[in-house]
Amino acid sequence: MFETFLRAVAALCAGLGLLYWIRLLGFYDGLTWRFDLMPVHWQVAAVCLAVLYPFAASGLWMLASWGPVIWFVCAVSETVMYAGFPELYGRRDLVLIVHALTVVVYAGFRLHRWAERRREEK
Repeated sequence: MFETFLRAVAALCAGLGLLYWIRLLGFYDGLTWRFDLMPVHWQVAAVCLAVLYPFAASGLWMLASWGPVIWFVCAVSETVMYAGFPELYGRRDLVLIVHALTVVVYAGFRLHRWAERRREEK
């Protein structure tokens, strides 16, 4: 189940990365959603996340140990953006909820694996 969970998060990361690329290329409806029209703070965030999300997706899909780390960097970045600076980036409560739930489920899987290893050692 843990592998399925990681691959589901990988699919989500791939989708989010694609959305950031769509925004950067100007295919997204909105007045300032083309790279040259974006404010600088959005340019920096969008470029970083457009690169990091697909990277996280590939690491999660391959079940590499660095995949969750890169996803965590993306999740913390978006949490800081949307919760810390809503006047600049707006509020995206759904994104914050999904990141929080993912952290809780991931932590639950890791705790379960840790407890199983301890039982096997005894």
